[in-house]
Amino acid sequence: MINIIVITHGEFGAYLIEAAEGIVGAQHEGLKNVSISARMTLERVRDAISSAIVEMRSEDGMIFLIDMPGGTPMNVVLPLAKDIAKSAVICGVNINMMTSAFAYRQTLDFDRLAVKIVEDGRKAVCEVKSLLMKK
Repeated sequence: MINIIVITHGEFGAYLIEAAEGIVGAQHEGLKNVSISARMTLERVRDAISSAIVEMRSEDGMIFLIDMPGGTPMNVVLPLAKDIAKSAVICGVNINMMTSAFAYRQTLDFDRLAVKIVEDGRKAVCEVKSLLMKK
C-alpha cells in the first residue's frame, strides 16, 4: 500500500484527516500526521519527520501531503525525500486531495496516484457562483 505522511503547520493536517476519514472511511494503517509548531526547533521538526519516514517507508511508495509550498514542512521534507525513490511531495493539501489519496491509494499505482491527487486538488479550487450564473 502507498503510505501517506501529512505534514502541516499546527493541527491543520489532523483536522483534514479527520474530515476525510468521515467521508471515505477510517484509514487504519499507512497514514501518519506530523504537526509543526512555531515552538518547535528546526532540529525537532526534522526529527519528527525523519521518524515518520522510518515508520511509514513502503516499497509501494510514500506520498507527503504538505500544506503550502515554501513553508517549513516542505523545506524539511525535500532533502529527506530526495533519496526515497518512490516518493512525492505534494503541496497545497485540501480536503479533495486527502479524500482522493485515501480512496485510491490501494488501487492506483504510485505515479497515477500522485497525478490523481494533484488533479483532484485543482478541481476543488474554483469560484462556483459564477458557474451557476452562466445557466
